[in-house]
Amino acid sequence: MKKLGLLLTILIMANWAVAQFSVRLIVSSVATRVQDDIYVSGNFNEWNPKDEKYKLKVFGNGRKSIVINDLPAGVYAFKFTRGGFEKVETTNDGRDISDRIIEVNADVSLDLKIAGWKDDYPDKPKRYTASPQVKMIDTAFKIPQLSRTRRVWIYLPKNYAQSGKTYPVIYLNDGQNLFNEQTAAFGEWGVDECLDSLQNQLSKEAIIIGIDHGGDKRMTEYNPYDHQQFGKGEGKAYVDFLANTLKPYIDNKYRTMKGADYTLVGGSSMGADISLYAVFEYPNVFGGALLFSPAFSVTPSLFEAATNFKSANMPKFYFYAGGKESSSMVGDMEKMIGILQLKNRIQIRKTVNPLGQHNEQSWRSEFPDAYRWLMKDD
Repeated sequence: MKKLGLLLTILIMANWAVAQFSVRLIVSSVATRVQDDIYVSGNFNEWNPKDEKYKLKVFGNGRKSIVINDLPAGVYAFKFTRGGFEKVETTNDGRDISDRIIEVNADVSLDLKIAGWKDDYPDKPKRYTASPQVKMIDTAFKIPQLSRTRRVWIYLPKNYAQSGKTYPVIYLNDGQNLFNEQTAAFGEWGVDECLDSLQNQLSKEAIIIGIDHGGDKRMTEYNPYDHQQFGKGEGKAYVDFLANTLKPYIDNKYRTMKGADYTLVGGSSMGADISLYAVFEYPNVFGGALLFSPAFSVTPSLFEAATNFKSANMPKFYFYAGGKESSSMVGDMEKMIGILQLKNRIQIRKTVNPLGQHNEQSWRSEFPDAYRWLMKDD
């Protein structure tokens, strides 16, 4: 009987672990623009602000609602938008609000109110916060592989002009979020201020290249694979641009250490996915990656790519995830790490912050430790 009871307990726990639940979100009142479509954007749909599958339906008496089915147990973050983050919900006086957080371990129904919309309030001018070490290489750098242009930033160490030294280079995606509050919609990483301080402490200086994302092309440019929801993947062309167009330009114009051991790539969410893929595709160009909150749920084919990955070098991978991101975030990251750890000559650092969310603030907090580890002597 004891064995039977134990077996039943195990089965119940196993069923709970894989259980899926439904979340009903009811918006009972909206301050303005009550006739506009409302969408819910969160870590369950990669923060897509206009996902037709997540558009609220009229519920009656002026209310709108949505039922999100088949959610595994976990902590979820979300906000309401009217189709873009320039139209995201705010407080009743136009201030940004924190992500709404819900912990799901059973079916849930929430009655919510939207106090205001961002576009109802004139934007208050944001301060230009980039340090003097940050310059804009080009506002329209050509990407011939995609027939597009992109803003590209550069951070040079304080003593670059006087030193005559060569420097390692880190290429970071979502460049608009790295240095300058004016261009960062949800806060900047503060990479320049961080490095102004850290490089003096560590005597490990580096050049940082920031490449802005492609706006509505972000989900395709940062995905090497086709996706049913987001469209045809353009990630291969994008990493071809990084390796064959942008890096040669930077190496020719600035004093860089050109080898793969001194060339890293990085980013957050989908920017992390495409960074890992860049190392897989060009292991002789990129010798490692900074990978914050990788969105492997959108790019599951990367697991197979990791299985097939080979490199004659000793690549470094810094993995980070937050405990308050999607329910699959940490598990997917650990799955990827497990695949890579089976290979020889790979260096991996993993960090999980139980309180970390899927946002710029969390990645800003993690960047100093990531830089220290990536710049350490082997």
